[in-house]
Amino acid sequence: MTEQMTKPLKPTPTLPDAQTVTSVTHYTDRLFAFRCTRPRSLRFRSGEFVMIGLLGENGKPLLRAYSIASPSWDEELEFYSIKVPDGPLTSRLQHIQPGEQIILRPKPVGTLVLDALLPGKRLWMLATGTGIAPFASLLRDPETWEKYEQVIVMHTCRDADELTYGRDLIEALPEDPLIGELVEGKLLYYPTTTREKTERMGRITDNLSSGKVFADLDIPPLDPAVDRAMVCGSLDFNLDVKAILEEAGLREGANSEPAEYVVEKAFVG
Repeated sequence: MTEQMTKPLKPTPTLPDAQTVTSVTHYTDRLFAFRCTRPRSLRFRSGEFVMIGLLGENGKPLLRAYSIASPSWDEELEFYSIKVPDGPLTSRLQHIQPGEQIILRPKPVGTLVLDALLPGKRLWMLATGTGIAPFASLLRDPETWEKYEQVIVMHTCRDADELTYGRDLIEALPEDPLIGELVEGKLLYYPTTTREKTERMGRITDNLSSGKVFADLDIPPLDPAVDRAMVCGSLDFNLDVKAILEEAGLREGANSEPAEYVVEKAFVG
């Protein structure tokens, strides 16, 4: 059940590179999202990540890489995170409340950007768990819809509740005042679970390899002439998907050398 807090509760001492939390939403006992103020000087491309964190017990910043889930035009920043009970950062970050502060190093980087892909017709966004965060940014960016004729989002989690963040975002896109008209008729959403029994199940890798996703969505198989892909998940997931994409003829790209697919190597979760 989603639980949201938006009213600032208490101020905290100013930290170096500090930003103030404006809202927190808990989706499950393992997943939450929060929004914070955005530095006026911060410029980023949708899909990039920054270092955020809190002060450690030794007084030194404890920072981790987090994809910015909000689009580049948003006046605030949004982050989507897993809760790790014994994690050095997330064990504390999950308890953050509106009005409190986080540390944010405003130096965005990352490979999940449109510039790292050659022009194409179909864009695949392949994510597990909180790996959907950079796609939450890209899906709300008008440039994504202007560049591609079709966008296919495959998101896999263990249980249905863990799909809530992505599903809510996807369902809101057609009504978005900025991009709603651009999205119409272009978006295909393919959420699956791996543990809880739901209408659609299976790992992204299995549904790609078996051809099930192409049959279910009634679309052609991967074709390097038209398909572009972005991948964000665990290291094992990334490697498995890379193998599938390369077998289909797609090549890995980068900011310096765009190609047919890109992988986020700094994903936390």
